[in-house]
Amino acid sequence: MAAMDVFLHRLDPDMCVVTAAAGGERAGCLVGFSSQCSIGPLRYVVWLSEANRTYRVASSADVLAVHLLARDQRGTAELFGGRTGDDDVDKFQGVRRREGYGGAVVLEDAEAWFVGRVVARAPGGDHVGFVLEPVEWGGRETPAGPLLRLDDARAIRPGHPVD
Repeated sequence: MAAMDVFLHRLDPDMCVVTAAAGGERAGCLVGFSSQCSIGPLRYVVWLSEANRTYRVASSADVLAVHLLARDQRGTAELFGGRTGDDDVDKFQGVRRREGYGGAVVLEDAEAWFVGRVVARAPGGDHVGFVLEPVEWGGRETPAGPLLRLDDARAIRPGHPVD
């Protein structure tokens, strides 16, 4: 294993589900690349794969919703990470959700969530970073347990091909 692979394999970031709605379409995907990227003003970036339907819907969206999951919500992670809307799968069927700020799709059972206004998009190879300004947020008052991390989700086979 190359030194960079060793470094990357040791990372274990929180996973999140990002949802987007635009032009009468909605989409969502499991995301492993995201982070706060500014303190003042507060900004958060989520990186979406260009191969992914969520990226295409998000490209026309004014807002995105970002959701943290508990480890025991693996079924939700598998739904949003292992299925693709390109196959006419409605990932939102049977998932408790509501409309948030700007028409964002908020998953009601998430541990914590926020809706962010898209303030910039930054290319980064095969992913595009959506820089978000948080405008609405919420979550459980009592956490259900530890958050879902990359190591918990490694066995989820992506719903779309990965190079």
